[in-house]
Amino acid sequence: MLTLIYAHPYPLHSRVNRALRQAVDGLSGIRTRDLYALYPDFHIDVAAEQSALAESETIVLQHPMRWYHTPALLSLWFEKVLAYGWAYGHDGAGQHARALQGKRLLWAVTAGGSQTAYSASGYNQHTVHEMAAPIRQTALYCGMEWLEPHVLYGTGQLDAVALARAAQDYRGRLVQLLGEKA
Repeated sequence: MLTLIYAHPYPLHSRVNRALRQAVDGLSGIRTRDLYALYPDFHIDVAAEQSALAESETIVLQHPMRWYHTPALLSLWFEKVLAYGWAYGHDGAGQHARALQGKRLLWAVTAGGSQTAYSASGYNQHTVHEMAAPIRQTALYCGMEWLEPHVLYGTGQLDAVALARAAQDYRGRLVQLLGEKA
């Protein structure tokens, strides 16, 4: 089972993330958790989210880059769902808590800027991989396997053909991940 954590604060305005999500909707073995649809009031059902993760072999975080990080609700989701005593630390009996141990995490992020913009010499002065450090470290701290991120650059400049190709590439990546754990 693969759980897709989808976090787009303005999904009706999204052309690219919507296309990526639609490319994988209906695939057998994928469950999507649309955080902004589920929790418009930001009151996260921690038990439901933890249950979805516990049943998953692979977790995908799909979102647009927002101020060099995740959208606000996804950041809150990290704080609430990846709780001490469940995702890390010790439980009430003093046993190591690592509910996500051995699960895989794929970060699927879209960026409006070009790949060149996300470089040491670009206007962002850092690569997307450097910006991924807090998410990567969170995954590793929880005992997860960090997968090579799926990054789509230049989203504002994608024409219909390029967007369709990007959506199919994303679908192929998730299908591959499903097959690897089958």
